[in-house]
Amino acid sequence: MDRDGIEEMFQALGPVTIKRMFGGKGIYHEGRILALEVQGEILLKADARSAPDFEAAGSRQWAYDGKQSGKPVKMPYWSVPEAAFDDPDEMAVWVRRAYEAALRAK
Repeated sequence: MDRDGIEEMFQALGPVTIKRMFGGKGIYHEGRILALEVQGEILLKADARSAPDFEAAGSRQWAYDGKQSGKPVKMPYWSVPEAAFDDPDEMAVWVRRAYEAALRAK
């Protein structure tokens, strides 16, 4: 996803900063990372409080294969719920949840 598309997706929060990382992009708001762009897909930050909401909305948790074990390593990032792509108000709910999880992170 290009910079303009990312900025539009997160417009409900205000300005975001986009930095290259992990072969993708890190998306920050007010100095906190709240999302990743990996292989063209946006993944929103979640935590123990918000992950059940993402799961209930049909999102999937991002995982990668561990180098030594070969087993999946789950990360605290979830796919954007499908319904949010067609509704800016719904997208605003999810990006705010991601930011709230970022604020709760240590």
